[in-house]
Amino acid sequence: MKREEVIRYWIHSSEQDYEVAKSLFKNKKFHYSLFFCHLSVEKYLKAIIVKNTESAPPFTHDLIRLAEKAGIPLSIDLKHSLIEITSFNIKTRYDDYKLSFYKKATRSFTQKYLNETKEILVWLKKHA
Repeated sequence: MKREEVIRYWIHSSEQDYEVAKSLFKNKKFHYSLFFCHLSVEKYLKAIIVKNTESAPPFTHDLIRLAEKAGIPLSIDLKHSLIEITSFNIKTRYDDYKLSFYKKATRSFTQKYLNETKEILVWLKKHA
């Protein structure tokens, strides 16, 4: 694939994952909605890495590390959001985290991060 095709792939996949996150939220699958919020941000960052570095993104789910690799300056607030959103990837996958995460993933908590994810994606589009 050409570089532009790879970038489009990551962006399209990110957009699809955000749509899945919204659908899961509507169906009250809050913990999975948060997981797809993470995926959508991760994939958009990977698109930016390909664009800015002309190399493949690293095999990591750490959003801070990906943002740094993409060369995107992060505010303190954005760093805190990315740290929290990164945790959604881990806490939905591993049994020892799942029970406490299910309790944390309320409707209001998920709505907050669904909105933050949207804001982050809009902000990332300015860097793509």
